[in-house]
Amino acid sequence: MSDSAADMCVPGFGHGLGEALLIEWVAAVGDHVERGDVIAVVETDKASTEIVAERGGRVTALAAQAGAILRSGEVLYRLAAD
Repeated sequence: MSDSAADMCVPGFGHGLGEALLIEWVAAVGDHVERGDVIAVVETDKASTEIVAERGGRVTALAAQAGAILRSGEVLYRLAAD
């Protein structure tokens, strides 16, 4: 894995849904996460769902605050290799 930081994007929500409400951050800046760890909880008009880390690393930035509307493909957080 590269030592550089990477922008991690909002995943697609399926069923034609292109956006969701950010309910809460589970991970914080400085936290170490492993692949599959919950990063945030979002809510669409269909259901609440968890966004999980696609890879391990250290969270270096969050791109939105709770209450924000997230759109698929937008940057959600920044992850750096440990």
